[in-house]
Amino acid sequence: MTVARAVDDVLSEHVVFDVECIDRMFCNVYVPGLQYPAGLVGYVHRRLGLPIASTAPLVKITDAFCTAVHRFARDNAIPWVNFAKGQRKDDIAHEHLARFTGTEGVLFVGRAQEKTKLFRTEKRRDTNGDSYPWIVPASGLINHFYFYCYDEDFGPFFIKFCSYFPYNAKLCLNGNHWAQRQAAKAGIGFTPLDNGFAAVEDPAALQAICDSLGPEHIEALLDKWLAVLPHPFSAADHAAGYRYELSILQAEFSLTQMLDKPVAGRMFFEQVIRDNLDIGRPDQVALIFDRRLMRRGPRCTPGSFRTRVITAGVTPSLHVDYKHTRIKQYHKEGKALRTETTINDTTDFSIGKRLTNLPALREIGFSANRRLLHVQRLSHDPITGAEALDTITAAVTTATGTRIPGLRLAQRRSHALLQALLTFGCQTNGFTNRDLRILTAELRGLPPDEVTAGQTTYDLRRLKSRGMITRIPHSNRYTVTDRGLHTAHFLTCVHDRFLLTGLAHLSDHTTAPPLQQASRAYNAALQTLSHTTLLAA
Repeated sequence: MTVARAVDDVLSEHVVFDVECIDRMFCNVYVPGLQYPAGLVGYVHRRLGLPIASTAPLVKITDAFCTAVHRFARDNAIPWVNFAKGQRKDDIAHEHLARFTGTEGVLFVGRAQEKTKLFRTEKRRDTNGDSYPWIVPASGLINHFYFYCYDEDFGPFFIKFCSYFPYNAKLCLNGNHWAQRQAAKAGIGFTPLDNGFAAVEDPAALQAICDSLGPEHIEALLDKWLAVLPHPFSAADHAAGYRYELSILQAEFSLTQMLDKPVAGRMFFEQVIRDNLDIGRPDQVALIFDRRLMRRGPRCTPGSFRTRVITAGVTPSLHVDYKHTRIKQYHKEGKALRTETTINDTTDFSIGKRLTNLPALREIGFSANRRLLHVQRLSHDPITGAEALDTITAAVTTATGTRIPGLRLAQRRSHALLQALLTFGCQTNGFTNRDLRILTAELRGLPPDEVTAGQTTYDLRRLKSRGMITRIPHSNRYTVTDRGLHTAHFLTCVHDRFLLTGLAHLSDHTTAPPLQQASRAYNAALQTLSHTTLLAA
């Protein structure tokens, strides 16, 4: 029986380097004292000097802010984009970024209407029947201004301002982009990957850079661009204590593992999916996140405990959920295994949302990635299997530059060679060119003289270069190696007992073997699904 191995154990044999880095982050940018009705009342009374608490005086601030945004774009010749409903903003950003040639600046300004929380004034009446204004929380469809920028330290990022009180904003950045910029400044050579690194000269130095990203860098980014971009609050507001602060809305923590055989990486990950479809069960999730889960009672842990496999195009991804937190695993750009933990609510782990809590979240996110790889199991190492198959079927180039073709599986000549090895494996004194020539001719149903000594010498070179036979010193005789015997036995069994039997069943039109019935049922189910989907559309 084969003992399943942990994925991280198998990966240790195939990973060239790995990098842990904060990936995409969404931060709330807000003024703490203005997030509740009493704060708005205080702002109207103390800052605006108005006796009546109402949202009406804030219209002037909104108008001035909107005018300042349009003027900023016009005066600096910055492109303006009115986002259409459903339009992918990232696609537009990539287009503008491709044309950007500077070291720092605003790529474009965008406007979109989005639903957001805000305050409204409603009319109420006192016990005497007299009306008075009252501030209440509400929501509305409000203009938002997007500033897509390129920073010398962070690379591409954007800030989105709401045009209505309390003028909250959101900051979106990517830690991998920051690490790329810092590595370039430090003179560390690397090949970029989308949100990552495909190759790097000094992995340890790169990891040190990634580990150094902290709250102070993000705060400095915000302060720097608030001094450049128009926003609603004046210097007097800042002096009065109305300053923007940051909290964590969403944070992604990525582990990118670059494989030594990128071509086999997809095969490896697909095997990981097949062997770990139960990874989303509560007992597994508890191990991954190192949390005790309650499945019954008033303190039951919320959330859907499931494993999801989602395919985008031809790229599958594995998803595991814990409360509002998700882990996504996929084969990135055909080169690396990427494991990402996305924390959407810091309170899932009893941690506050302030940006100062980023180090604690970093520890949780990166630990979850590593524990997932440790909990996941593999029945076998598909990369090693792919390498072994490639060794047999692909051409081999010797140290002198000679190219020796591979064995074409299912070809009669190659199959006869494998069958011959099984026969010669029992001969302690080995075999000669003539022995192999006579036996393979018989196995192929050919007269002995149709297989020449030169052809057999060619076949001996193919077998010897792959370690399937070895030459007895000081003789013209060969013996079959253990590797050659095991490989020949396996491949001949697959050919004779599996391929031929299965294809015969599929091609049998007189009866309906189980394999053919299953194939027909599967095709019929696909056709039914296709017709149903088209009708529903």
